[in-house]
Amino acid sequence: MENRYNSFVGYFKQKYGCRLQKIVVDAGFTCPNRDGSKGLGGCTFCNNDAFHPNYSTPDKPIRQQLDEGIGFHLNRYRTTEDYLAYFQSYSNTYAPLEHLKELYAQALAHPKVKGIVIGTRPDCVDDEKLDWLAELSKEKIVIVEYGIESCYNKTLQRINRGHNFETAVKAVEATAARGIHQGAHFIFGLPGETREELMGMAPIINSLPINSVKFHQLQIIKGTEMEAEFARCPEDFVQFGLEEYIDFFIDFLELLRPDLYIERFAGEVPPRFVNSSPWGKVRNVQLLQMLHKRLEERDTYQGAKLFCR
Repeated sequence: MENRYNSFVGYFKQKYGCRLQKIVVDAGFTCPNRDGSKGLGGCTFCNNDAFHPNYSTPDKPIRQQLDEGIGFHLNRYRTTEDYLAYFQSYSNTYAPLEHLKELYAQALAHPKVKGIVIGTRPDCVDDEKLDWLAELSKEKIVIVEYGIESCYNKTLQRINRGHNFETAVKAVEATAARGIHQGAHFIFGLPGETREELMGMAPIINSLPINSVKFHQLQIIKGTEMEAEFARCPEDFVQFGLEEYIDFFIDFLELLRPDLYIERFAGEVPPRFVNSSPWGKVRNVQLLQMLHKRLEERDTYQGAKLFCR
């Protein structure tokens, strides 16, 4: 079996006939659990500097970030001609609509940018913003990417998320009702969650009207509140060895609906940001090779056990 899971790269090729590379943009946003409107300090796992490239800093104009990002990716993906501006850092709908229109327009004015990907929180959208994004999506590629992180309210409260899972469900349903492509982000290994609870997220995710999903293993980032929590209570964290995580993810993949696009199954943070590197310096491309090899060895695929439970 050649395609053992539904790759998001394949989605772009199927729908648009070419590869579309994301270029990260930092437009200077913050989050409601940072600025005091819902809390302070942000999510306990988060240090945004660990998750975006050096060319993407809010002191640079959006056009400059895009130009530098395109130059960076040309060295890696020489055949890529078209790009998506990825508003990634913090919550990129957390501003009045008129300000959002101005920022998104700057990105879409770039001749090589065919659309935008908007990373945000489910409590930072409303009907007015979604209505406008639905109209924009008729002319440009628009993808909304919600950070949901966990399906369990006890976890969301513990990591200082500032919203509950019901808020996420409401946001993705409202987005789906408008026909906007949307993805979601989840983390495996947040404190207090058991392996059984992690596996229990699969049917919940299946029930969400999302098009694509990103999964990351939890990485303990230096200087975060979670680093201190991990030092105090390491027994509260499910920790995966590399091969163990590959098998865990395949078990999870077997329970995911086959039409759900998998954008990422593991994360990669520069070593200088993590307090330890239990997997060594393995890169994403190596992780993908390991995943494909293990899927072949187990002769299984996405959704293989979906109807067996």
